[in-house]
Amino acid sequence: MTDITTPIIVDARGLMPPEPLNLTLEALDTLPPDGEVILMLYREPGPLYDILRRNGYTHRTESTDSGEFHIHIRHAAAP
Repeated sequence: MTDITTPIIVDARGLMPPEPLNLTLEALDTLPPDGEVILMLYREPGPLYDILRRNGYTHRTESTDSGEFHIHIRHAAAP
């Protein structure tokens, strides 16, 4: 058995603001200490990064060849 937690996927591609932000914050409310939220968007969510930092989260942003952004969000204290 592995201890890897399945990520919470928030597919917000094509949604209009503030829905992607709201869905992400709702997902973070249920995020276990070792969990990860993956937010999928067509643009980089600049305002979200400050909210994450102020609330004890870290993120890693990947861009795809198809122009998508996948933002991996974890608790800052997580391994």
